[in-house]
Amino acid sequence: MIGVVGGGQLAMLLVEAGKKRDVEVIVQTGAKTDPAAKKTNQVVLHNPTNAEGTKLLAEKSRMITFENEWVDIASLLSLQNNGVSFVPRLQSIKPLINKITQRELLNSLDIPCPDWLPIPLEKSSEIEIPADWEFPLMAKAAKGGYDGKGTKIIKNLKQLLEFTQVQTKEQWMLEKWVSFDKELSIVSSRDSKGIVRCLPIVETFQSKQVCDWVLAPADIKHDVELMVKNIVSSLLAELDYVGVLAIEFFYGSEGLLVNEIAPRTHNSGHFSIDACNSSQFDQQICIASGIDAPIPEMLVNGALMVNLLGLQSNYPISLTQRLDDLRGIPGVNVHWYEKEEEKKGRKLGHVTYLLNNKDALSRKKEALDVLKTIRSIWPTS
Repeated sequence: MIGVVGGGQLAMLLVEAGKKRDVEVIVQTGAKTDPAAKKTNQVVLHNPTNAEGTKLLAEKSRMITFENEWVDIASLLSLQNNGVSFVPRLQSIKPLINKITQRELLNSLDIPCPDWLPIPLEKSSEIEIPADWEFPLMAKAAKGGYDGKGTKIIKNLKQLLEFTQVQTKEQWMLEKWVSFDKELSIVSSRDSKGIVRCLPIVETFQSKQVCDWVLAPADIKHDVELMVKNIVSSLLAELDYVGVLAIEFFYGSEGLLVNEIAPRTHNSGHFSIDACNSSQFDQQICIASGIDAPIPEMLVNGALMVNLLGLQSNYPISLTQRLDDLRGIPGVNVHWYEKEEEKKGRKLGHVTYLLNNKDALSRKKEALDVLKTIRSIWPTS
C-alpha cells in the first residue's frame, strides 16, 4: 500500500503504474472526481495540504509519496517524527519547495544557474539591479508557480517599478534574462541504497511559457550529457534524496544553467510511459515500495510527447471529436486525464508518438511532421 498526497494527473499516472506492479495506491485528494480518485480503489477525501488527511493516509499505507511539492513541511514533520515514512524525506524536499531556497542551494554547491535576486516583500520605490543586467528580466514567484503561472516578464524600468510597488504577501525573485539555444530536462531517481538512475535527457519546447512538446532523446553533445548527469547526481547526494526528481536546464552561449528543480515526477518525463522499459512513475512506485527499480532504457529510437491543453469554450470542434481524430492517427498513444471540465489552458492529457529514425536530424523532422498533424486537430491553447 502506497499513499499519494494529491489527486491530479501525476497521481493518476502513479496509480496506473502501481497496477502494473500489483502495488495498491491510495490517494489523498479533495474530490472523488479528481483524476487519480477515478482510478484507485481507495481515497482519503481531504485536501492534499491537510495534515490530518495525511495522517489518515498514513494509517492505510506503508509509505507516503507526493504528487507535487506544495506541501506544508512544518505540519508533516510531526507525522514523520511519529514514524510516518515519506518518499522523498521531508528534509530532502524542504530546500526545493521554494525557488529562492533552490537557488541558494545551487549557489552553495557552485552549480550554475541564472543570476537572481530576491524581491523585498515590502513596497519599494526602487530596487538595485546589477550593472550587467539588461531588460527584459524575469520575475518568478518563489512558491506555487506552474504552467506559466507565477511568472512575469519585466520589459522595462517602468514595469519593474510598478511591479515592486505592489504589496504582496508572497515572495518573488528577479532573474537575469537568459538567452539559450535549447531547454533541456532530465528525470532521475535515487533509491535508499544511493543508486541513481536517469531517464534519457529530453529537449522541451514551450508556448506562452507552458511546455508544448518534448523530444526524446535530446540532440546534445556527450560532454553536455555528462554535465547534466553530474549535476543531478551531486544534488541527489547532497540532499540524501530518495525518490524521483526532475531538473530543467537552459543551454546556450552561457553554458548549462539549472532553471528549476521539481521534487517529483514531471511533465517532461511523460514520454517514458510508452518509450522506456521503466517509466518515471514506475521508478517512483518501485522506490516507494522497496522494489529494485530497473535502469530506465529507451525501447525505441526516440519519442515525441505533446501536451493537450484546454481550448476556448466556443471552439468549433467538440472534445469528443478531437479525441477520436487523435486516436485515428497511426502510432499515436493518447493519455487522457479524465478531468471534469475543459478550461482554457488546463492540462487535459498528452499524446506520445514513437519515432523510427536513428539520426537526430531525421528524428526531429519526423517529430515535427507528426506534431503538425496533431496540432491540426488540437491546436495550442
